[in-house]
Amino acid sequence: MDKDEALGALARVHGIETEWWDWQGRKRQVLPETLRALLHALGAEESRPIDAPATRPPSRSLPPLLTSVAGETLRLDVPDHADGTVSWRIVLNSHDSACGVAEVRRDADGCFILVATPAMIGEGMLELSGAVKAATRVALCPATCFLGPLEAHRLWGLAVQVYGLRSLGDGGLGHYGALAEAARTAAQTGADALMLSPTHALFAADPTHVSPYSPSSRAQADGRLVDPAALPEVATLADLIAATALGEELAALETLPVIDYARAVPVRLALLRALFARFTEACPPGSPLAEEFAAFVRAGGETLRRHAVFEALHRARFTADPAQWDWRTWPSSLRDPTHGEVARFARDHAAEVSFHLFLQWLADRGLAKAQSAARRAGMRIGLIADFAVGQHAGGSRAWGRAAALLKGVSIGAPPDALNHLGQAWGLTTFSPTALVEAGFAPLRDELRAAMRHAGGIRLDHVMGLSRIWCIPDGARPDEGAYLRFPKRDLLNLLALESVCAQAVVIGEDLGTVEPGLREELARRGVLGLRVLFFQRDQMGAFLPPDRYDARAIAMTTTHDLATLAGWWRGVDIDLRAPLGLLGEERDEQTARAKRENERIALWGVLKTRASAAGEPPPPSGDLSRLGVAAARFLGRTPSALALLPIEDAILSADQVNLPGTVAEHPNWRRRLPAPLTDLLTRDPAASILAALRAERDD
Repeated sequence: MDKDEALGALARVHGIETEWWDWQGRKRQVLPETLRALLHALGAEESRPIDAPATRPPSRSLPPLLTSVAGETLRLDVPDHADGTVSWRIVLNSHDSACGVAEVRRDADGCFILVATPAMIGEGMLELSGAVKAATRVALCPATCFLGPLEAHRLWGLAVQVYGLRSLGDGGLGHYGALAEAARTAAQTGADALMLSPTHALFAADPTHVSPYSPSSRAQADGRLVDPAALPEVATLADLIAATALGEELAALETLPVIDYARAVPVRLALLRALFARFTEACPPGSPLAEEFAAFVRAGGETLRRHAVFEALHRARFTADPAQWDWRTWPSSLRDPTHGEVARFARDHAAEVSFHLFLQWLADRGLAKAQSAARRAGMRIGLIADFAVGQHAGGSRAWGRAAALLKGVSIGAPPDALNHLGQAWGLTTFSPTALVEAGFAPLRDELRAAMRHAGGIRLDHVMGLSRIWCIPDGARPDEGAYLRFPKRDLLNLLALESVCAQAVVIGEDLGTVEPGLREELARRGVLGLRVLFFQRDQMGAFLPPDRYDARAIAMTTTHDLATLAGWWRGVDIDLRAPLGLLGEERDEQTARAKRENERIALWGVLKTRASAAGEPPPPSGDLSRLGVAAARFLGRTPSALALLPIEDAILSADQVNLPGTVAEHPNWRRRLPAPLTDLLTRDPAASILAALRAERDD
């Protein structure tokens, strides 16, 4: 075996695919430099024996956590010298137990035993004796994720961007208080779900870092979205405005059609600092609110504390030197959260650390109140949280638990028909090796945080449960490779967390999906996404509603695509053409001619399958008929849940996010033109939602 063959063999052992198929059907080989960089990121070097398993040391000892679907047979790899019989016993935390005896077997992969797990869901210990003596934790998981009301009903809901919600006195930036009101309003129209943009923690010290899909930590919430009026028993919004003299600035920010984060975030944080000062004065230790806050901090443990310390450190370093935005540029003593210098800093800046703990507490309270408001108002699902595919390598999660995350790697996507260059998202993700060695605890912590106050969760780029495109730092997006993850374990644990939280699971499966994955996800109760623009047959014709999947979510569009009105009017072509982002159409004339044909085709299926009448509305005219027909079309699909983005309910042509741009488009900055209560009670939204509701009523 020559050097390149040995390198490829080692890469495959560690879950790195050495070849891939591009969007044009061509097989591509991964560059040797890419393989070496990814092996280094995984902690494996070329000198390591190629037969060393990727996620199991050579001794074949048991991992910290085994997973199985409850009632199914679990294969356990055992040391190669084992022979004879092994007695096994499973004791769950519920005190249920099961036991048995298994013969040691051998195949091409080594020695193993088969354990017939009991048909009960739970976690506990697996103990082995006899030919093999060992013990480890085990999770017996449901076969499918929680489906709840979606098993018997076809429901519908709305999708909103939390930051874009309007309310009186919001200072030009949405908050969790407005979310609670939005949930009540949506429920009054008959909606059973409200899908959100991610509410993960960003960077309080840098208001210009705005993408909710580029979080500092998925384990914590965005403190910038806390409602300053969240503790009326401590201080009203009027009190805080008077104390800070920010009334004029708040009023000016509220008039803007897009969010000016550079102004709005400092204003929001100034109000929240004033609230924290009032809280500290009015709620001494032992008072009910102080005790609630203290209990929250205790429950959050070291993960929460490290996030708060990071926020304080990040503010200090970034304020002093903008070049130190990323913690990896800090002095070495501050790059380690366990270092004595970090502890000293936390002591010296205890008030600042406490402020960020306070923000997390209020964020948790705000999301809890919003979900409670949704359910009390009649929603059968309520909030659907969005779970970003990764997190920023310069953020608090990477700083606080760096060993679990890949270093020197950005995740993204290979070139496809929409983006011929591929994508590097500037995010990192867990090392599969480190994740297994940690018993999957880091990911489970994050899933629990997302599901904590939600009736559902949307997994961005759900294909990452199986494999994800990894690009070494400094390489082009097309110079990456797929990295495999322990899919069976991840799906098992996802189902367990879903059932424990009673939260439905949606998997964003748009883009390059390996064969068979959608079907496997459907079997496990993960609902895929079916977007109107993409649901076509092999000839390009739009599929009728009865061809949509029942175990999926039907939507008109997503935040990364043109809105319905924007697509119909060709606004997306107007935006993408000057930037060279037209994709396979290549030139503007071709794109516009194709769109005209697509409009005719879409109107045709809306006429035959959604009772649309008359000629297609002109792109420059009133699009109310289009909105009503599209809503009726979604309603007629067998999909378990139909979700209408608020932009399509109000027929806005403004796209939320334009992939491939930063400053060229106001990504993640659009505000709704009015509070949701006003928008949903007048046309076009009132008529559009009435059409959707009529088709969904059982």
